[in-house]
Amino acid sequence: MKKLRKLRSNMRVNVISGLIAMMLLAAVIVSIIGYNSITSAFKYEYTTITHHMADEAAMFVNGDHIDQYLAGEEMDEYADTKRMLDISCEKLNVSLIYVIKVDRTDYARFTSVFNSINNKVDNSNYKEWEIGYQRNTTNEEYRAKYRSLYEQQTEFETVFRLKPGDGSHPHITTIVPVKDAGGEVTALLCVQRPIREMSDAFRPYLWSIIMEVVFMTIIITFLASRFLRKSIIDPVEKVSKEATRFAKEYTKGEPLGDISSYDELLDLARSIDSMEADMLNYIDNLTAITAEKERVSAELAIASNIQKDALPDTFPAFPDRNEFDIYASMDPARGVGGDFYNFFFIDDDHLALVMADVSGKGIPGALFMMVSNLVLTSRTKGGGTPAEILSYVNDYLSENNRAEMFVTVWLGILELSTGHLVFANAGHEYPAVYRDGTAFVILKDKHGFVLGGMDGMIYEDQELQLYKGDKLFLYTDGVPEATDKDNNMFGMDRMIDALNIEPDACPEQILRNIRTSVDGFVREAERFDDLTMLCIQYNGNEEA
Repeated sequence: MKKLRKLRSNMRVNVISGLIAMMLLAAVIVSIIGYNSITSAFKYEYTTITHHMADEAAMFVNGDHIDQYLAGEEMDEYADTKRMLDISCEKLNVSLIYVIKVDRTDYARFTSVFNSINNKVDNSNYKEWEIGYQRNTTNEEYRAKYRSLYEQQTEFETVFRLKPGDGSHPHITTIVPVKDAGGEVTALLCVQRPIREMSDAFRPYLWSIIMEVVFMTIIITFLASRFLRKSIIDPVEKVSKEATRFAKEYTKGEPLGDISSYDELLDLARSIDSMEADMLNYIDNLTAITAEKERVSAELAIASNIQKDALPDTFPAFPDRNEFDIYASMDPARGVGGDFYNFFFIDDDHLALVMADVSGKGIPGALFMMVSNLVLTSRTKGGGTPAEILSYVNDYLSENNRAEMFVTVWLGILELSTGHLVFANAGHEYPAVYRDGTAFVILKDKHGFVLGGMDGMIYEDQELQLYKGDKLFLYTDGVPEATDKDNNMFGMDRMIDALNIEPDACPEQILRNIRTSVDGFVREAERFDDLTMLCIQYNGNEEA
């Protein structure tokens, strides 16, 4: 089996086999063309000669006396005509000469008038029809030809029966009209001639074609294989062996040089030599780049871990506090992201909620995110309203912002004893709120300018009263702007629909429903933005 597979993949074997196959195909095509040509020539010759034979025999038949012959009259003339037709059948070397009168009602039956037989011509066993013998027309083809002759649409008709089904040998039948003195057709004369000469002539022709093709195939294959081996196959094999060797060893080999007189093969050999040199240089460079990439990947992993450690990711976050239930997640588009969330106690009764999105991605975005989070957290714990805190953080970030980065922030402070929420928005996404046990809706709060974009900006505090069972959903633009492979965005409507799949579920399940809906929409499309979400459910102060 291995030897057979090797032969199938060998170029020499395939080239020579291809040449032989092409020669054989050419032989078949030439044979078919020759067969059709000689068949057409024989058919034309048989048709022409048999037509002349039929015309000559028809001259002996008196078309004015056809009905008298059938009625038993003019029998001396009938006997003379019969004798002449018998002589013609033998002299012309044909199997049958017969005269019939066809029933012109539907041309489906005919009556025999004369019938001459020469079984010696084709070793046949025809029996002579007596005068007045009636018979059905052979088939529709004959009926059509009889009609055409009687109506004088054609001068003669010919039927080739190469594979007769009645046991007779292949033959041709030519039919001519027998006319009376007025030119009317009164009968038809048929001459049946064997065509074994045609099949006998085919055999030597086909054998000559086969022998010539075999001879030419051997000669052409021998000459072509020598030419192809020297000019193409050997050079290609050298190139193949060198390429295979280099793929295994990755070492510089002997230059292939001028291995052929053809420019294409010369270019291929030179390309292989050049490829080896370039590949070795590439391998050296790739080794260095890979080492650098591994170092950068390790640093990215450390940065990612540092970033995650800077955010609260243990849930339940405050198991001893029953006033609320909170859950959050951040899924960066790359190893490190620019989004961040945070939640922490300012004092025993006030919980800070933060959702932010840095303009940059990767390491720069992560660094800016870390600084923003630290400053925002530190300032919030120092006291003040959300608007005051954002103003301070904006001035701090704008002061030395050579990278010209910015961050959008939603900051809220929830009083747990009352459910009173004070918040401010620095260019961030609208939150969604679930109240009174109905459904999530978008809360279109007032937007201030982004942090870090321009110093001296003033922000506005806003208020929201939460009651037992109410929920607040915060997110970054990575949720509504998630795109599928056709660049269609997930959008706010789909986000609200996902929130309302189970609006009364716990915050963790709310976020899972969002993530499932986004993944089902995006599918195999690449994500380009971080996916960050936070949901808090206010349970009320049971002690109060």
